[in-house]
Amino acid sequence: MPSADAIPQHDLLTPLKEVFGYTAFRPLQEDIIRDSLAGKDVFALLPTGGGKSLCFQLPALVRPGLTVVISPLIALMKDQVDALKASGVAATFLNSSLSDAERSERWRGLNKGEFKLLYLAPERLMLGSMIDDLNRWGVACVAVDEAHCISEWGHDFRPEYRQIRELRSKIAGVPFMALTATATGRVREDIVAQLQLEVPAVYVASFNRPNLAYRVAPKSAGYQQVLEFIRERKKDCGIIYCASRASTESLANKLTEDNIRAVPYHAGLSKEDRSKHQEQFLRDEARVVCATVAFGMGINKPNVRYVIHYDLPKNIEGYYQETGRAGRDGLPADCLLLFSPGDVVKQQRFIDEKPDPEEQRIARAQLQTMVHYAECAECRRVMLLDYFGEEFPEANCGGCDNCLAPRQSFDGTIAAQKLLSCIVRIRQKSGFGCGLNHVIAVLTGGETERVRQSGHHELSTYGIGKEHTRNEWGAIGRELMRLGLVAQSAGQFPTLEITHEGVAALKERRKITLTRPMAAAKSRSDKAGEITCDELLFEKLRRLRKELADAAGVPPYIVFGDTSLRLMARQYPQNAADFRRISGVGETKANAYGAQFIAEVEAHLRVQPKQLFSDSFNEVSAPVRPTKSRGELMTDTVRDSLRAFRTGLDVAGVARARGITEGTVSQHLASAIEAGEDLDTTNLFTPEQAAEMRAAFDKAGWQTLSGAHAVLGGRIDYATLRLFRALESKRSPE
Repeated sequence: MPSADAIPQHDLLTPLKEVFGYTAFRPLQEDIIRDSLAGKDVFALLPTGGGKSLCFQLPALVRPGLTVVISPLIALMKDQVDALKASGVAATFLNSSLSDAERSERWRGLNKGEFKLLYLAPERLMLGSMIDDLNRWGVACVAVDEAHCISEWGHDFRPEYRQIRELRSKIAGVPFMALTATATGRVREDIVAQLQLEVPAVYVASFNRPNLAYRVAPKSAGYQQVLEFIRERKKDCGIIYCASRASTESLANKLTEDNIRAVPYHAGLSKEDRSKHQEQFLRDEARVVCATVAFGMGINKPNVRYVIHYDLPKNIEGYYQETGRAGRDGLPADCLLLFSPGDVVKQQRFIDEKPDPEEQRIARAQLQTMVHYAECAECRRVMLLDYFGEEFPEANCGGCDNCLAPRQSFDGTIAAQKLLSCIVRIRQKSGFGCGLNHVIAVLTGGETERVRQSGHHELSTYGIGKEHTRNEWGAIGRELMRLGLVAQSAGQFPTLEITHEGVAALKERRKITLTRPMAAAKSRSDKAGEITCDELLFEKLRRLRKELADAAGVPPYIVFGDTSLRLMARQYPQNAADFRRISGVGETKANAYGAQFIAEVEAHLRVQPKQLFSDSFNEVSAPVRPTKSRGELMTDTVRDSLRAFRTGLDVAGVARARGITEGTVSQHLASAIEAGEDLDTTNLFTPEQAAEMRAAFDKAGWQTLSGAHAVLGGRIDYATLRLFRALESKRSPE
C-alpha cells in the first residue's frame, strides 16, 4: 500500500475534477482520503451533505483492488451506484433485488476485476462463500457507511451491523473506514470498539449546517400550517415527518386533494408501494413525501428544500439527522418543527410502554432535551451544536427563528412564585410531590377526582393561576426547569421538586424573567449557500434535466444537481471549455450532456438578455468585512482590553488582568482590528500558524469560524481564528 506522501496532490485533484466535477475538496475530505490511501483505519464523522461518499469513492479510483462499501439500505446502494456509473465509475451492488441473471453477470464481472466499488448489505457478508469471494477479488478497503448503526447507544441500532467486525480477522491487512453523519462522543467510541479499528485516524467535522434555517412554531391548525408553508414554496420538494403511519397517509391524501403531489411512506406499506413512492419522489414526480422515520437514511436526493416535523421527534439525534436530509447540495433549505405540548404527552406514553426501566430513563432524558430545544429562546444552532459537544462561536447565527426574531421577555416573577409555592403546598399537604400536570390542575382550579381525593382543592394555591391557560403554565413550568429553579425526578411518574436555587428565589422574592411564547419567524434575507441566477433559464435547464433523466431511467439529480444548474444559469456557458468549468461537471457528464445544455443556454440568450449579478459566488469565499462603524466597534471595554494588550500582555494575560475570559478578550481585539487599529501579532500567533489558518479558511470558506476549526482538527482555538480572520479582512482588497 502506498504511503500518503507517495500520492501527490495533483493525483487526487485530477480525478476529483475529471470524474466528480469539483476543483476543491470540502473540509477534511483530502486528509481522510490520504490517510486511507496510506493504509490507516479511519473514523470520519461528516454532517449530511459534507461529502462522506467521496471519501471512499475517490481512493477507490486511485488504488488498485476492490473497495467494498457496507450499506444498510438497497435504495442507497442503487442510488450511489447509478450516480457513479453516470460519472464513468465501474461500480456495482449485490442484494436481494437482483434477478438470478443479473446476479450471475455481476459475479462474472467481479471475478474478472471489472469493478472498483462493490456495495453490500451487512447481512450478506456471512452468506455462502462471500468471505472467500472477497479474498479472491482482492479487497483493498472496507468502508462502513452509516456506521452509527453498529452502536446500541446510537439512535438507529441495527443488530446485523455487528457481523461486520468478523471481517477484521477474515480479510487480513485490509484498512477499514467508518463513516457517519450523527454520533455523540459515546457512540463514536463504541463504533471504533465494535469495528476493532486499529489506532484509527479520527476526523470529526463541524456539525453546523449553515445553509439550513431552523424554526419552531406552535402547532395550532397543523394541516393548514403545513399547506401554507408548502404553497409558499411552489416549485420545491420536501419531506414531512410524522409520528404515525395514519398521519402520513392522512396528510398525503389532504395535500393531494389540494393539488400538491404527495405520497406516504411507512413500514406498513407493501415493498412495491414503498419503492414506487420513493422513486416518484426521487424523480420529482411527487413534490412531497409524508413519512415516518423509516424514510430517509438511504435517500441521496440533494435538492430537498425543506423538512417539516409534523410531530415532535423523540430525541435530538434523530431530529438532527432528519433535518440534515434538507439542503444536501449546499443551497438554502428550511427546517420547520410544529410543537404541541400534546405531542410531549404522546411521546411519554410511548416511553411508558417500554419494558426496560433503563431504556425508559434514557428515553425520558432524551425527550426532555428535545422539548427544551423546542421551547428555548436561545439560538437553536448553538443548542444543537452544544448537544454534540461543539461550540458555535458567533453571537447570532442569522439562521434560526430565535436569532431572526428574538422572543420578548417579561417579568414572570409572580407566575414563577405561584408555581413554586404550589409545589411546596402540595408536598406539605400530602408528604410527596406531584407531576407538572397535577400542579397545573391545582393552579387553574381543576375539578378532577385526583385533586379532590388529595384535598388539594383546599390549598391556598388552588385556582390562583387562572390568568394563564394550562398550555401556558406548562411552558412556564418547563422554563423554570431549564432555569434550574425546579427539578423533575426520573421514573415512570416524574414529580417536581424545588431546587435550592428555587427555594432562595422564592424566599428572597427574586425577579424572574421568562420568555413570551413562540411566534411566526421572519425569513432570512441573506440565505447561506444561496446562488442567485437567471431563474427563467434555471427552470428551462430543470426541464431539460428531467427529460434526460427520464430517458436514462434515473432521478434528475443523477444528471446534475441544482447547484450545477444554478451555476449554468448564472455563468451562461456557451462552449465546451466553459461548460467543464461548472462545479459538478466531470468529463463523462460533459461528453454525455454538454451539447444539450449549451444549446439550451444559447437558445435562451437568443430571446432573453444576459443578466449580470453584483453578488459574488466562489467555491472559496473572501474574508468577511465588518458591517459596524468604528464608533460601534470601539466601546470602552474594547479600549480597556486594547490598552492592556499593548502593554505587552498576551490574550491570557489580558484576561487575567481584567477578570474576563480569553474569548472575550479575543473578541475585543478583533473589534479593534476591524475598527482600524494596528496590533502587533507577535503575541497572537506564529507565521506558521498564520499560514495554516489561511489555508484552512481558503478550504472551508471565510464566513464562519467552525469550518476552519474543523479543517485544522481543533489545533488552533476559536479565539485565535477570530483574530486572524479580522486581520485578513482588513488586509484584503475591496
